[in-house]
Amino acid sequence: MLLTEWVSLPKTGRRMVMAASFIVTTGLSLPAFGQSPQPELPRQMAWTAYNLGTTGYNQAVAIGAMLRDKYNITLRVIPGQNDVSRLLPLDTGRVQFSANGVATYFAQEGMFQFADPQWGPKPLRMLMSSNGLSNQAVAVAADTGVTTFAGLRGRRVPFVRAAPALNVSMEAYLACGGLTWDDVERVDFPGYEAMWEGVINGDVDAAFGTTVSGPTRRLEASPRGIRWLPAPHDDAGCWQRMLAVGPYFNKYNATRGAGISDDNPQEAGTYPYPVLIALESQDENTVYWMTRVINENFDEFKNADPGAIGWALESQVFNWVVPYHEGAVRYWREVGAWTDEYEAHNQSLIRRQDVLAAAWSEVEGQDIGDREAFMARWQQVRAERLEEAGFDPVWR
Repeated sequence: MLLTEWVSLPKTGRRMVMAASFIVTTGLSLPAFGQSPQPELPRQMAWTAYNLGTTGYNQAVAIGAMLRDKYNITLRVIPGQNDVSRLLPLDTGRVQFSANGVATYFAQEGMFQFADPQWGPKPLRMLMSSNGLSNQAVAVAADTGVTTFAGLRGRRVPFVRAAPALNVSMEAYLACGGLTWDDVERVDFPGYEAMWEGVINGDVDAAFGTTVSGPTRRLEASPRGIRWLPAPHDDAGCWQRMLAVGPYFNKYNATRGAGISDDNPQEAGTYPYPVLIALESQDENTVYWMTRVINENFDEFKNADPGAIGWALESQVFNWVVPYHEGAVRYWREVGAWTDEYEAHNQSLIRRQDVLAAAWSEVEGQDIGDREAFMARWQQVRAERLEEAGFDPVWR
């Protein structure tokens, strides 16, 4: 560059030329503006997730691809067939994180399959979650003519063995219509896919699931057709009864799913899926960086799966039913997303976990040898101690 050209440059331009000259002459390369530094994470990590082919598994794999491409970090995603198989590796330290579902709440509470003497309430913590454009809702075969939950009275409703996440959610929606399992004809199935095939084949009339899941598309394309039942957001009685059974639901108008669109939204409820969780004991710095790299690199994986859009910052739910890890709180506070209200809610959830842990220790100290007797005693003490501490036990 000529001296006259140099003098004519403004000061900012001179600084840019000097910086460029420095890079060329020294052979150094500076990071692009805004690029994240190398995260302080293990070079090899592992998560558990839902089964192969599920949206939860696909989203975890997409995040793993981002970690590999951006930071040369290998993420092994281990599919789990059920809630226990997803949480056991986390509990034993085989994986650092789990992309789990609403069973996270059941494990925190020590209920259903986690009321077993080998489990008990777990101090689980959230990092973040996916909250997409879909609902977790109940569909009926369109040929039934049923349009409300009250209309399911006397109808055939599926119950999936060893799947409380499905069955409790179905029970919550039945409550919206003022019904219980006693008001419908319960039909048992071995799994999620089998349940939806049961609707298609005419064995049952309704099913619970994610509006974007594959089986819902098959029902839509079948001769029976699909109709999603509404849980009207202005129906206070419906939502009071729903939340008394499933407090993990949030009101939402879904615009993505079988038979659903922007012009034909579905008014019902949803909950985060998947939920990225860790044990309370997980290293704070590891949790901080895991949360940070997912949020800062959202654009790298948001189109990998229809549900991946739910990881966006504006879609995060910071006042759900499971507390956030201190490492995640540190990051969310750093970016201005964490409020005093969220902090108060989080501390309340942590106190709830403390009450649950103390109640579990109390029952363990009673040396009850019989498994069934232990579980019955645990559920009794759990409800009593939560109520004494000012918390709603939800289940008794």
